[in-house]
Amino acid sequence: MSRSSAAGTLAYARDTRGPIGKARGFLIFLTGSLLLGGSVIFCNFLQMLTLLIRPFSSGVFRIANRKIAGTWWKACVIWMENVVRVKVDFTGDDLPPDENAIVFSNHQQMPDILVLMALAAPKGRLGDLKWFVKEVLKYVPGIGWGMLFLDCLFVKREWTADRQRIEATFKKYRDARIPFWLISFVESTRITPAKLAKAQEFARKRGLYIPQRVLVPRSRGFIASVEGLGELADSVYDVTIAFEGGIPSLYQYLAGVTPRVAVHVKRFLRAELPATEIGLADWLAKRFVEKDERLVQFQKSGSLEIR
Repeated sequence: MSRSSAAGTLAYARDTRGPIGKARGFLIFLTGSLLLGGSVIFCNFLQMLTLLIRPFSSGVFRIANRKIAGTWWKACVIWMENVVRVKVDFTGDDLPPDENAIVFSNHQQMPDILVLMALAAPKGRLGDLKWFVKEVLKYVPGIGWGMLFLDCLFVKREWTADRQRIEATFKKYRDARIPFWLISFVESTRITPAKLAKAQEFARKRGLYIPQRVLVPRSRGFIASVEGLGELADSVYDVTIAFEGGIPSLYQYLAGVTPRVAVHVKRFLRAELPATEIGLADWLAKRFVEKDERLVQFQKSGSLEIR
């Protein structure tokens, strides 16, 4: 059974280009990997130098790391737009450039991360991206080491082990008034046909909406973010990502297999969200029902806007 038919709903990208197109894509991938991969190690070196500043000013230390990370992430976005030439179409709410936000998105493959960078870039918020990432990543040179300098949240995906660490990080955000776009993939994992089938069975047994292109969201991390950040979070951004031609692997995306990405954004003021944990969980579940409907619509019409 193929990946695209296992759950009957997911479509994955295929490289249908001829030999010349595939060779060009490989060269783009290889060049980008060498340039961007090499430069991120240099960024690690610069970040380590900022440790000399930290004893004198934690604020200047954070500003320096924000600039370093933002510059590298901006280079990634420029490479995607001008060399790989992936077209990213945004619909939905326009986002103000100067507010703190909790950002959640559907999670399909690693290119989702690059798409979220493209969302943050025109708003000048690349250096403020904070990610929920696996704890093991902090031992990985490059991206992992870089995130250590950015107050990202390294989690084990075990709530009893993660809760205290998350709360301590959010307290740091509040105390230091650290600007942020906090990125959270609330499905907790990338979607696959097997995981989708399990999510559908879970929803069926509990009488919930049966998703076709998303997993059932896990609400505890989202609730902890809303409550832990409090009034420091101005808004919540609900982001839906869809890839024309099917879900690409990271290699396919960097090699130019994906011609277009559709991104739909809905902005909700933090003050308008429910005040209780049950209310927040129900609110998040409804957002994923709508997200699923948008993705179904996209496969039919190429648009994430529900008409």
